[in-house]
Amino acid sequence: IVHAHHIAGALAMKNVSCKKILSIHGVYSKNIAQLYGKTTSNISKKYEKTALNFADVITVNSNEGYNYYTKMGFNVVQIPNAIDLNLIPKKSTKQFEHQMIFAGRLSKEKGVETLLETALQLPDNYHLLIAGSGPLEGKIRDLAAKKTNVHYLGYQSKPNVLSLIHSSDLLIQPSLVEGMSSTLLEAMGCGTCILASNIEGISEIVENEKTGVLVEPNNSGELLSKILELLPKKEKRSRMAKEGLQIVKQYDWKEVGKLYMDIYEDLLH
Repeated sequence: IVHAHHIAGALAMKNVSCKKILSIHGVYSKNIAQLYGKTTSNISKKYEKTALNFADVITVNSNEGYNYYTKMGFNVVQIPNAIDLNLIPKKSTKQFEHQMIFAGRLSKEKGVETLLETALQLPDNYHLLIAGSGPLEGKIRDLAAKKTNVHYLGYQSKPNVLSLIHSSDLLIQPSLVEGMSSTLLEAMGCGTCILASNIEGISEIVENEKTGVLVEPNNSGELLSKILELLPKKEKRSRMAKEGLQIVKQYDWKEVGKLYMDIYEDLLH
């Protein structure tokens, strides 16, 4: 079996004689449109359809992806993202009294520009940790040099990221497009309250005002307002975090891994 992740990974399967699985995280052409515009997206759609034909089985991790690729005429299996709950730290050291974190790729589709606009307006005693790397890293560094409550940590290993999320009061994810986010699942596993965009992919796992708070994408004013509302309310954050802890158990690799094993066995027999 060759199991490729991402549309570009399908090239590895093209001329191989074996059973082939292609797992897609999000909707490829929609992500391209967000990053590079409509013209490039139209070109990517042609490659997308060609690449999908290389696979014996296509898996997606969100309802959005399932609906999109099913309408294209493909036989699609939906399997959610998963995390290893055994990796979640039991203890962590909090650096600031009011601490929130963004962890991910520093790029447009992750809502980093919205994050920057919001960070400019944060009160001095509200601290934002930013972990990751990407094309907007320079802007993050510039802001961190000007604002003493914005802390750019650069790329961090998975254990470090989990420890930082575990110690924070809020995980911020203002994405513009997203599949099923592993970072959100990790935040749930850490018992950390989530503040994220109300978009497909995110809204499938975060229920507004129950397991986190959702805001409109590209809206720094609403994001700031919810930060100011949530950080002082420990009881409310704890209630939503506890709900998330119960839900995330179904996304442990012990459960999700069985779904992939079922596909492997069906293909081979």
